[in-house]
Amino acid sequence: MLGAQQPGRRQTSALRSTFPGMDNCPRLTLYNVNTMNLDFINKLNPQQRSAVTAADGPVIVVAGPGSGKTRVLTQRIAYLIAHEGVRPWQILAVTFTNKAAKEMDERVKSILNEQATDGIMLGTFHSICARILRRESEHLPIEQNFVIFDSDDQQSLTKAIIREMNLNEKLYRAQSVHASISRAKNELILPDDFPINTYRDEVVKRVYTEYQKRLIASNAVDFDDILVYTAQLMEDNIPVREKYAQRFRHVLVDEFQDTNLAQYALVKHLASYHKNIFCVGDPDQSVYGWRGADYRNIRRFEQDFPDAKVILLEQNYRSHQNILDVAMGVIDRASNRRKKRLFSDRGAGEKIFFYEARDDFGEASFVVDTIAQLVASGDFEPKDCAVMYRTNSMSRLLEEAFLQARLPYKLVGAQRFYGRREVKDMIAFLRLAHNPADEAALGRIINVPPRGIGEKTLTTLHMVARQNNTNAGSVLLNLAHGSESNFYKSFTGRAALPLSDFGGMFANWHALSKVGTAAELFDRIVRDINYKEHIIEDDSEESLDRWENVQELKRLALEYSTRTIDEFLENVALIADQDTLTDANAPTLLTLHAAKGLEYGAVFIVGFDDGIIPHSRSFDEPEQMEEERRLFYVGITRAKDRLYLLRAIQRGGRGMAEETFPSRFMDDIPTDMLVGRTRTGRSPSSSLRIGMRGAPADIKWTLPSPTGKPAPVIQALYKAGTRVQHPVWGDGIVLDSRMQDGDEIIDVVFELVGIKRLAASLANLKII
Repeated sequence: MLGAQQPGRRQTSALRSTFPGMDNCPRLTLYNVNTMNLDFINKLNPQQRSAVTAADGPVIVVAGPGSGKTRVLTQRIAYLIAHEGVRPWQILAVTFTNKAAKEMDERVKSILNEQATDGIMLGTFHSICARILRRESEHLPIEQNFVIFDSDDQQSLTKAIIREMNLNEKLYRAQSVHASISRAKNELILPDDFPINTYRDEVVKRVYTEYQKRLIASNAVDFDDILVYTAQLMEDNIPVREKYAQRFRHVLVDEFQDTNLAQYALVKHLASYHKNIFCVGDPDQSVYGWRGADYRNIRRFEQDFPDAKVILLEQNYRSHQNILDVAMGVIDRASNRRKKRLFSDRGAGEKIFFYEARDDFGEASFVVDTIAQLVASGDFEPKDCAVMYRTNSMSRLLEEAFLQARLPYKLVGAQRFYGRREVKDMIAFLRLAHNPADEAALGRIINVPPRGIGEKTLTTLHMVARQNNTNAGSVLLNLAHGSESNFYKSFTGRAALPLSDFGGMFANWHALSKVGTAAELFDRIVRDINYKEHIIEDDSEESLDRWENVQELKRLALEYSTRTIDEFLENVALIADQDTLTDANAPTLLTLHAAKGLEYGAVFIVGFDDGIIPHSRSFDEPEQMEEERRLFYVGITRAKDRLYLLRAIQRGGRGMAEETFPSRFMDDIPTDMLVGRTRTGRSPSSSLRIGMRGAPADIKWTLPSPTGKPAPVIQALYKAGTRVQHPVWGDGIVLDSRMQDGDEIIDVVFELVGIKRLAASLANLKII
């Protein structure tokens, strides 16, 4: 009987009958295992060696950033096979991404040979659980050939149930309801156990119950079900649990701080027989609480396995010591954490450079200018530099600064600003209001937010327009008159009403576009269509980020308060068209969340203002504030050689600027670690424009410009009336010139594209 087997004893024949694929695994003899090359162990530091060669039993490795955790995990697997005689098929190693799983697999094979590693179950939580579920489908309410619903499928199913229950779709949005269902599943809360504290909870429970019934009827699972079904199976079915727990002599878990309750329950069950569970993680880098990750799982681990060996990896191979000292100054203020002291043998390195710009335009200009200096000095390639920010909306000014300078960049983890759905929606509304004949804009937004205008109604609308030798926009403007419209009777009553309602709003927007500013029109559209309510479907990070993108576009519109809507739309179109500019060897723009696991030679963290870092949403939430601190720590520890912290005294765009204050985390940074600003002064000093090695501020990036020649350095060369030529926008006349942040800022009116504001040092202008 399987349950009679003693821990540590092998039962290969029984397990091979359960897992037929194991017949293909190599039968390693003790001799050829022990003669494998174990030189890799001698290259480890004492802490790493202690982890890799740890005796059987539970082990928790608290791995600081840049301490070689992937190396420890992969060499632990190699050590178990090559030194301890563990069969590959007795090892389970789980991580969070396919990329990480592939990297681990390749590293293990580079140490041993491919045959020696054949049979290891190594992959993501979801991929491994899906394999288990298909093998054990007879114990589940779904068949072996179940399908996995993706995010769109999940949203569609939730929306269909909400409609069939005749619920108010504005109060119970599919995305918000499904987010509640997902959170419950991550905490292993099934429909029958869903807690009811409010009427909304009662509604969510009803939808959740029906949602699960529909999934089962469709022989489908969603992503959360893959974990929940597996954890349930291990909890409720003792023979199945024992079969897997006995098979896996060693269970290894990567990024343990990012596990949720379901994932923790799963690995705990799988390690319940041999108790050889090896978890690597860093609670100081737990930044995905909003996705369900629970850093407290490390504490649960120590409670569930009280005899666990705890190993700290504190030697950092990535960063200079000054960067680590700043990081430790920040994270040491976190509560309820295990203390560790990061150290590096790379030397002290440069101090951290702090720059306080006059506004967010100056902040973006400084980033581009400084990266140009770093590249021109020969110390860094463009790809060695990264710009990090708290929210995606902050990429807009940075993207425009790079585009204006005709310098390529890469955007990680997000659409480029002008490619984001909500930004494209609002631009389409403005375009349509300005030009009723814009069919592309109309097609994009006529049913945003949903207003009951279906495909059949749209087909009729375009048919009526063609029959009357006009465009759909003109028909809608006429329908604003309701039943008195010439076209009202061309539509059924059910279709005419939403068209007429939309036509009424459209007519008001069109009228305002002739007399108002871009910002006034923007506000009117947002208010009329309740766009904020449409965007913020719940309090999720994603929804709030989307609304911040809308607000960022509004700030751009405010800059055109003295110009025409035509000029605003032309400028947006020009920038969006350049948005495709990219290059492999280019600086990276990304959020702090997206930066986790990456490293760069020079890191710029912008928006170091209170309310951004940390985000204002965390001010009244102690746990969220702790996560904001960890997030900033993650950003700091991405830097290998140079770290820049930037903030703006005023932020929000001209015409809407608000004074800001330095991040509260500034108080946690040792004073002697910063250069570029004293603690007592708000105004940037002259030393701020001096490079880290004393390089003068007028050394610019001398990478080839579009003409193939280095961009010239411009110093107060322009005055009103000067005729200039731009390589892209053609001839223009300077309207105004002023010095800002050590550069000459000029407003130029071009014959082709209208007024542009340019940094002279980056604009590549020629005086004619």
